[in-house]
Amino acid sequence: MITNIVLAIVAVLLLALITMYNGLIRLKNRVDESYSDMDVQMKRRYDLIPNLVETVKGYAAHEQGTFEKVVAARNLAMATGGEDVAKKLAAENALSSTLKSLFALSENYPDLKASQNFLQLQQELTDTEDKIMASRRFYNGNVRDFNTKLQVFPTNVFGRMLGFAVRKFFEVTNEAEKSPVNVKF
Repeated sequence: MITNIVLAIVAVLLLALITMYNGLIRLKNRVDESYSDMDVQMKRRYDLIPNLVETVKGYAAHEQGTFEKVVAARNLAMATGGEDVAKKLAAENALSSTLKSLFALSENYPDLKASQNFLQLQQELTDTEDKIMASRRFYNGNVRDFNTKLQVFPTNVFGRMLGFAVRKFFEVTNEAEKSPVNVKF
């Protein structure tokens, strides 16, 4: 009789542990998927930037320093990857900042502002920035859910023993960089 009770308790605990583990795995995979989605949108932005720079170069050839900064920031952002969200965020924020300076140049060149190619690239970049913002929100929502699950009882007891760790949010820490890239003409 006592053996059956002990076996039942062990079976319930084992089932609870399996359920917690599977729940953490599902949430971890959602976090990884949403980070990947965000990476796809950033890659799209990286691909648009050379076309944008070349278009602007045709109208403002003497602004070489700005072009070099944009390309350097793009290359740094592309090279920064992996699970280090803080480094990725810093690189992405630097890229956004340099893009702002590139768009500010267009104010001095009316022909550039009227260029169909530039307007199309500007629209695509705006769309991409919106998608990056949405994918950041999606990522942060998944990180919130994962971290909450990992921090509540009884998952907090077993989660860390099973090798799960709290994930970092993808957030802007510099107040000046919180404003979106202004691409209004």
